[in-house]
Amino acid sequence: MKMYQVDAFTTELFKGNPAAVVVTNEWLEDDLMQNIAFENNLAETAFVRVVDDTNYEIRWFTPKVEVDFCGHATLASSFVLFKDYTAQKTIQFHVKDLGIFVVTQDDDGKIRMNFPVREPVQIDDYPELLNELVDVPFEAVYVNPQAFILVCKSAEDVKRAQPNFEKIAQLAHVSYKSTAITAADLDLAITSAEQSYDYIARYFAPHKGINEDPVTGSMHTGLAPLWAKKLNKTALTAYQASARGGILHCELKGEGRIEVAGYGKLYMIAELYL
Repeated sequence: MKMYQVDAFTTELFKGNPAAVVVTNEWLEDDLMQNIAFENNLAETAFVRVVDDTNYEIRWFTPKVEVDFCGHATLASSFVLFKDYTAQKTIQFHVKDLGIFVVTQDDDGKIRMNFPVREPVQIDDYPELLNELVDVPFEAVYVNPQAFILVCKSAEDVKRAQPNFEKIAQLAHVSYKSTAITAADLDLAITSAEQSYDYIARYFAPHKGINEDPVTGSMHTGLAPLWAKKLNKTALTAYQASARGGILHCELKGEGRIEVAGYGKLYMIAELYL
């Protein structure tokens, strides 16, 4: 059985976010998929089931758990499918609870993924724990179904922030409920405006086996709408300021949808002996 590893949201090897991709005709056992993800020890391993040359099902696993949504591993999976499994330029992923993701590949290789928006809401009654997670000041707190979002004062603060992973891991036991949103087991994103891009961000999820995620496509379904309102624009370019770094092109498409786009770079194709 083949397994691919693709660096997502980059055109260069050893940058962006690496994801493993396994394509099958039938689902593997859940325990086996989790063990493969644990063995890979990447932020995400994606498993794709072929329905036909246009339609696919997809699931994502960190080394610790299955997650409900992963952007960079969806890009990596799309890269693999366009490379070796279909001659189509548009494909569809059928995702449990989230519906259909339509993905298109441009002639230059850019992959455009149409996702549901996960609009964040600003909150004042945030958990006291948030004051202990990073060592830089923040101006506002937002939350969406995926993460608490700290808006920092400057891009330099985002870049130099030292996260307290032990404290961030405690978010696994924190829930937030209001008239606008109910969420639990949240991750942490920090963000600010940036001169060379529209905004930058970093993302932390130690309780899910990912101390700092190199590039988090799913989180930009919340970050891009936040900055779209602040900057009064619908098309934005974002930089995720991890050690590897990655660039995302985001565009609000209306009707609760957002396009998150970027490139992929193939690192390896391996053979699994299962």
